[in-house]
Amino acid sequence: MSVPLTLLGLLERQPSHGYDLKRDYDLYFGGGRSLPFGQVYSTLARLARDGKVVMDEVTPGEGPERKRYVITDRGATEVDTWLTEPVAPEPHLQTVLFAKVVLALMLDRPADAYLDTQRRSHLARMRELTEVKRGGGLVEGLLADHGLFHLEADLRWIETTAARLDALRAQVQR
Repeated sequence: MSVPLTLLGLLERQPSHGYDLKRDYDLYFGGGRSLPFGQVYSTLARLARDGKVVMDEVTPGEGPERKRYVITDRGATEVDTWLTEPVAPEPHLQTVLFAKVVLALMLDRPADAYLDTQRRSHLARMRELTEVKRGGGLVEGLLADHGLFHLEADLRWIETTAARLDALRAQVQR
């Protein structure tokens, strides 16, 4: 997730204060992991430095002044470019999961036990995401689906790898 581009997109929708940007980011994109306030304001400072946002209004608030940010033409162009370019398909050819299995085999450790542990962990996370889908709205459900589909792909890989452990062991223990 690109925090700067996401914040720019939220600002293109409407000028906002940092607090409002954080709230909207957490609501729509946080997926249970909130964006720290410090990251919001440091990102806004960099965007302002780079000419992608400007402050159009500063008002007193309870505590620090409230600064409202507005996207510039340069920022809007960057959002437009980002939205129209496809996301590069990432096949994740060098994953931690793969590295652990290969190293376990190289070191003559029980890779099958590791795969079993990983399978249980994936299934537990899938149950959690299924509960999110049941209890949440459309946004939460779609985010949960995204996670579930990735976990399902991982589980297919775990099953395929478990079935080929002997052949893989023979290759990596040369």
